[in-house]
Amino acid sequence: LRSYLRDESGRLRRLRRFYEKVQALHQDPEASVDNPLLAFSLIKRLHSDWPNVIYSEEATGNTQALHAGLREVEQELPGAEDLDGAARALMRLQDVYALSVKGLAKGVFQRSGAGHPPLYSPGRRVALSADDCFHVGKVAYDTGDYYHSITWLEEAVSLFRLSYGSWNPEDRSSLEDALDHLAFSYFMAGNISCALSLSREFLHYDPSNQRVTRNVAKYEKLLEKGLGASTRPLRRPNSTRLQRGPMVPTPTTVPPLTPSFGPSSPQLAPEQSLRLSCSYETNSSPYLVLQPAKKEIVQIRPYVALYHDFVTDTEAETIKGLAGPWLQRSVVASGEKQQKAEYRISKSAWLKDTADPVVRALDRRIAAITGLDLRPPYAEYLQVVNYGLGGHYEPHFDHATSRKSPLYRMKSGNRIATVMIYLSAVEAGGSTAFIYANFSVPVVKNAALFWWNLRRNGNGDGDTLHAGCPVLAGDKWVANKWIHEHGQEFRRPCGANPRD
Repeated sequence: LRSYLRDESGRLRRLRRFYEKVQALHQDPEASVDNPLLAFSLIKRLHSDWPNVIYSEEATGNTQALHAGLREVEQELPGAEDLDGAARALMRLQDVYALSVKGLAKGVFQRSGAGHPPLYSPGRRVALSADDCFHVGKVAYDTGDYYHSITWLEEAVSLFRLSYGSWNPEDRSSLEDALDHLAFSYFMAGNISCALSLSREFLHYDPSNQRVTRNVAKYEKLLEKGLGASTRPLRRPNSTRLQRGPMVPTPTTVPPLTPSFGPSSPQLAPEQSLRLSCSYETNSSPYLVLQPAKKEIVQIRPYVALYHDFVTDTEAETIKGLAGPWLQRSVVASGEKQQKAEYRISKSAWLKDTADPVVRALDRRIAAITGLDLRPPYAEYLQVVNYGLGGHYEPHFDHATSRKSPLYRMKSGNRIATVMIYLSAVEAGGSTAFIYANFSVPVVKNAALFWWNLRRNGNGDGDTLHAGCPVLAGDKWVANKWIHEHGQEFRRPCGANPRD
């Protein structure tokens, strides 16, 4: 009887631990995943921790039922690509917003250095575990990105040291793993002293490891020869996108915004004679007489205008709902083809004007404020884009910079103008930044951003190089309408000056 009670007591303890693990996986199910740390933790739990729990010792009593249940939903759970993508998103946020990794691990979105206020204060602070930090560092390590692997593995080592001796069965890594990867990262970065120190610490925990023992001997010899004492600061890898010269032209000289008026003064294009202002606009369109557009001129050169309250909440939700089932990973033009790229992380779908009366009404409204012809084939379908965790689009032009671009297959010329509608609000990040013009436009829910991609002479406007900044917190939705130059000959005619 005593033996039976002991076995039963052990079984109950295992079941209780199993219940606590399952409960931990589902903590705060109503919590918003706008917080990128919470989103990363959720993806990691569903990809890694759930299988660990299912196949744990505590689950042996219900093995068949648990395994069968996991197989039923396994295809819908995040995969390795999703988890690695979430890790890269955290690194992207770290870079663009100069965030402290130590702060991120504690759930604080604060710039590196003292005295900076948080960029974003979530309602619920989510700390990252040592295993979480290790995974982010390992993703960087596997791609040879030792700048990021060092910063994240340093934090993983610090956290593993604090909890050393208390084993967490959900962790896929350990202090030894973190030390091993961090040491090699420092070696590849040229800091042999740190690599040696970390390798010696590794051998303190695993003295029989022959590979690390050989590494220690190698590092000692390099230091004896005076090599590898580099203390140069680590540099973040350059973006592959920004290294492509033809995609980033040399900035042209921008003429003064305040010309001298006189008998010999050249005639200015309408957008050049404007000043920053806000106004109610009808654009001579009967469509806007009863409800004029709320227009804010954001920039003169390049000409950029923001139309506030361009769509209603109901229209925005309808457009998002129509596009949702069709969202796929966004592609970019590469030569004569289109392909996925790391410099554009988003999902998009295309909506015809026949998809819903809301889309058709939106086309009429865009035509009214721009004065341009949107009838096929003079404009593209409405593109709806969703930028999730760390979603971004590196600096690019909307217009084609080469005659080989797929845009010219439409036989309606280049993209003369862009209308981008913000369908949602975000808590932090996500601005549209115009690189050469040195200004950005934050996400303004239901507003529409308009700019000319081409000058009046038909050449591309280099000042329209722009980027979609990473979403720091929130879920960013936009709808793009690209209008082509054919059909607009009498609506936006060439100027008298061929250089305009």
